[in-house]
Amino acid sequence: MNSSGSYVRLGFVDGAAAARGIERLGAAGAPLTAKLAAAADPDAALEGLLRLAESLDEREPGTGAAMLVEVADDEGTAMRLCCVLGASTALTHHLARHPDQWRELTDPTLGTTRPAAYAVREAMLTAVGADPHADPPVAGLPDAEAVDALRVEYRRILLRLASRDLAHHVGLDDAAAEISDLAGATLEAALAVARARVGEIAASARLSVIAMGKCGGHELNYISDVDVVFVYEPAVLESGERADDGTALRAATQLASHLMRICSDPTREGTIWPVDANLRPEGSQGPLVRTLASHRGYYEKWAKTWEFQALLKARPVAGDMELGRAYLEMIEPMVWSVAERTGFVTDVQAMRRRVIDHIPAHEAERQLKLGSGGLRDVEFAVQLLQLVHGRADPSLREGATLSALTRLTEGGYVGREDGEKLHEAYSFLRTLEHRIQLHQLRRTHVVPEDEASLRRLGRSIGLFSEPAVQLDKQWRYHRREVRRLHEKLFYRPLLGAVAKLPGTEARLSLQAAEARLSALGYADPKAALRHLEALTSGVSRTSDIQRTLLPVLLEWFADSPDPDAGLFGFRRISESLGRTPWYLTMLRDEGEVAQRLAHVLGTSRYATDLLEREPQGVKMLGNSLVPLSAEAALAEMKALVERAETPEAAAVAVRAVRRRELLRIACGELVAGTDVAVVGQGLSRLTDATLQATLDIATVSVRRQRNLKTAPSRIAVVAMGRYGGFELSYGSDADVMFVQEPVEGVEAQAAASFAQAVVSEVRRLLSLPASDPPLEVDPDLRPEGKNGPMVRTVESYAAYYAKWSHVWEFQALLRADPVVGDEALRHRFTELIDPLRFPVEGISESDVVEVRRIKARVDNERLPRGADRQTHLKLGRGGLADVEWTVQLLQMRHAGTHRGLRTPQTLPALDAAVEADLIAASDAEMLAEAWRLVSRVRNAVTLVRGKPADQLPRDARERAAVARVLGYPAGSSDQMLNDYLRTTRRAHAVVERVFWE
Repeated sequence: MNSSGSYVRLGFVDGAAAARGIERLGAAGAPLTAKLAAAADPDAALEGLLRLAESLDEREPGTGAAMLVEVADDEGTAMRLCCVLGASTALTHHLARHPDQWRELTDPTLGTTRPAAYAVREAMLTAVGADPHADPPVAGLPDAEAVDALRVEYRRILLRLASRDLAHHVGLDDAAAEISDLAGATLEAALAVARARVGEIAASARLSVIAMGKCGGHELNYISDVDVVFVYEPAVLESGERADDGTALRAATQLASHLMRICSDPTREGTIWPVDANLRPEGSQGPLVRTLASHRGYYEKWAKTWEFQALLKARPVAGDMELGRAYLEMIEPMVWSVAERTGFVTDVQAMRRRVIDHIPAHEAERQLKLGSGGLRDVEFAVQLLQLVHGRADPSLREGATLSALTRLTEGGYVGREDGEKLHEAYSFLRTLEHRIQLHQLRRTHVVPEDEASLRRLGRSIGLFSEPAVQLDKQWRYHRREVRRLHEKLFYRPLLGAVAKLPGTEARLSLQAAEARLSALGYADPKAALRHLEALTSGVSRTSDIQRTLLPVLLEWFADSPDPDAGLFGFRRISESLGRTPWYLTMLRDEGEVAQRLAHVLGTSRYATDLLEREPQGVKMLGNSLVPLSAEAALAEMKALVERAETPEAAAVAVRAVRRRELLRIACGELVAGTDVAVVGQGLSRLTDATLQATLDIATVSVRRQRNLKTAPSRIAVVAMGRYGGFELSYGSDADVMFVQEPVEGVEAQAAASFAQAVVSEVRRLLSLPASDPPLEVDPDLRPEGKNGPMVRTVESYAAYYAKWSHVWEFQALLRADPVVGDEALRHRFTELIDPLRFPVEGISESDVVEVRRIKARVDNERLPRGADRQTHLKLGRGGLADVEWTVQLLQMRHAGTHRGLRTPQTLPALDAAVEADLIAASDAEMLAEAWRLVSRVRNAVTLVRGKPADQLPRDARERAAVARVLGYPAGSSDQMLNDYLRTTRRAHAVVERVFWE
């Protein structure tokens, strides 16, 4: 076989170079060609074999050729050597430096036996000149020689393992366990070198090295940081006395510090791996070594959930093993009771999110470890199930992920089929990770993108036909499987506890199901199981689809602020719509709709109540959630009114449209993050349409009652307060004033009587018992308040304001906006009030003093008893009243000369004040930021509680839900509170300067 094309067909990339290289092998070329072609990278294997022969010849001429002949005559050795050379440039480099070690691969038992951990330990200790049987062992070689010998011996043993792994297909769990044993032996040998460095003082301390993470779990990668925790105790000296505490601490600290440097410092033989002690109590800020009592004190008082999760894999691997076992006995009860801690689920979920958030954006899609569908998804799922069920089932207390998954499957905590698929996916991903790291012995979890690397990786796991394409296909398949199984791992077995599922899978007991639900954040697991039973019982198509949907829905509910409310709300809506053809099909086929529904139900009582009253509203979760215009809403309302037979039926139809649109706006804020200004405008426009439609109904109704062919008066509705400012929130009343004007030729008294009757009918129709949230029409801002007439003519308003009005009434008119009713009448009313609210010269200084006096009185007298002024949304420091009164004072003083200030809306008025140089841009920005934040919080409180409130919730769950509505991640309610206090404090400082001067 001499042609370059022939070598390319065998798997070489550079056929010409392969032909030249095979020729250089001489007589060994032909028998070795097939073995080289079977390597992950045949070109690299050939180059490495030639390099190895050259290194041997440099030491002793002729030995290189002899090696080639010997390898060619031994099929097993040839296969192992070529596999290593074709998969790992790092081990190829090691063989070039230590060419005699190729003979390590000639052992005929190498493919069938696994070295015992004690044998590896003896080999590592012997390499540094320590007696493996001494207690404790101390290195006998000179320090620099010992450190180099440690590295050479480490790679010698790793070389043997890699050859077995690549050529004889060692199981992933066996390979990882061997690497972990090698790491433990390396730590023992490094500790022996450290004892020699420290000298006599080393005898003052008993030091145990506790492996954590993958090393502790007996599942270490080819190259990884080795996570450890150090525990020490003063030793009993030869004199029989106990060592001094200070001396023991100093000795233990020096031993641990030297051990870490011995493993990680670069030498002429390279480095091994970093030893990471940051999982110790207090992390990098805590002492490097602690006594057993100090560890216990920390874990009992200060440790967080993730620290106990990390301790699942703790295992003593070096040093004083008796002390290590005492450490394990101490932590075990704490680890297996952590699932009972308050906030357990939130902590675990938050830690998973932090991991995802720290993935560099350019690596996210190629991350084997941290990305979605990656290794961490499997490990987190398995560990969480262990912590939940391991309290009562000691068989689950395994350190290795695959072993724990097997125990979970055998115990029925994971379905058999799911357990097998997850085992297969995890094994594939870990094997791929091993092959990536083995190439250069570098710590990486990112799948490469270049064709050559993908080809090598694919061939290293047995994919020889289109290796890069097939590798990508298999990798993506297993990622999808992990993602899917991660979603259902916790939840499908819960259904088996309450429903008869097909198949032979073991079922969780009710007690185990309750434990799992409780750990996942359900406050009433018994009630949750009842809901699941109601949703999944029976053999109908509805029950079948529910059983398909619920595993993923339960996860989304668990990730919401109130999982119990989410599940209960889903049950009630499903009972209303379960037999409706489109409902479950939409949830099954349109994942975004189902996820939005779960988020809404688990977050907002307000939206859940609306959905229960308007179940058809589920449909809109798949559509646009932008608020309708007033014109569009009014057109729909009018079309329904025309078909109604009675005023009451017409009003019910109008209110049904309003109910649906309230749901649209609420869902838009909850799942689409609708801006608070858009929410306020949407609610205000919806109120416009509702009032206009109801005014039309009332006008026709009163006219028919009085047998009138035409209405004797024109009527308009003036929006006031937050309604007038287009800034309504979900719980706001509609503050209004009513204006009427007699039609030409009609007596004033008859017109007034008619208008009064119409207004009364409007209020009656809007207050009728119904299934929608009430629209309270509040006319108390009218002249003379509750004692004044409900409806006035423009002339009557003019007379009152000319004679009796106070400055606060002119201030109220700043937000007056005639929005409903007769257009000409609305225009006349605006012409009347503009000179009053926007005086050319501005208000007098005495009026300014009066405004401030009223504000001070409001602040002092209207704050509810027991309310916290720092977190009261309306009257608190930097709250809505502070910002709005500041803006309104600027308007009353300067709108007469600055037309931009003539707006009922707060934020546009603030922008106009900046343009007019009435307030610094930085101050205006602080006020606007506070106004927007407080308005958002006010809306969020109503959405969460289902009813309005002006106080930031004190209840932890409600406050957490408010934070989620505002876009904070789970577990960030304290951050939300801090942001709120900081923002309002800065705004209040501006109010002090601008309003109070």
